[in-house]
Amino acid sequence: MRIGIGYDIHRLVEGRPMMIGGIEVPYFKGTLGHSDGDPLLHAVCDAILGALGTGDIGTFFPDSDPGYKGISSRTLLSKVVEIMEERSMGVSNLDAVVIAEGPRIAPHRADIISSLAKMLKISPDRINVKGKTAEGMGPAGEGRAIEAHAAVLLSKMNNSAREDGEDV
Repeated sequence: MRIGIGYDIHRLVEGRPMMIGGIEVPYFKGTLGHSDGDPLLHAVCDAILGALGTGDIGTFFPDSDPGYKGISSRTLLSKVVEIMEERSMGVSNLDAVVIAEGPRIAPHRADIISSLAKMLKISPDRINVKGKTAEGMGPAGEGRAIEAHAAVLLSKMNNSAREDGEDV
């Protein structure tokens, strides 16, 4: 078993979509980023890569590479999942927190969890996502940014689970 943690933060700006956990969440601002700026998926990528001991999201998808400009974070996570599976590892569980004054996470939690479960190829009951505010403090609390933290537990997959696409 291996544990990894991930973190990401993005500025909020007008005229961009708000992507959280692979879904677009209605909000009057969106995330500024080289990719689509999904802070939760970026934190999950970093948590998985950290558990694997292979660096971070910038190691594999540098923002200096124009090929990643505007890329969907779902695509980035699918590549991270491939790296994880090549090492015969799978996600046992994911616990994450999104910190923002808005949008509220609770109304979108089920959709975010469903999206993550599909991308990670695990049951939704192995995923927990929480929304918190920053009580008016710092960039997230002032409504200028959105943050995400993620912790994953990876474990070795047996060959039958890999071949059948079953949960770890």
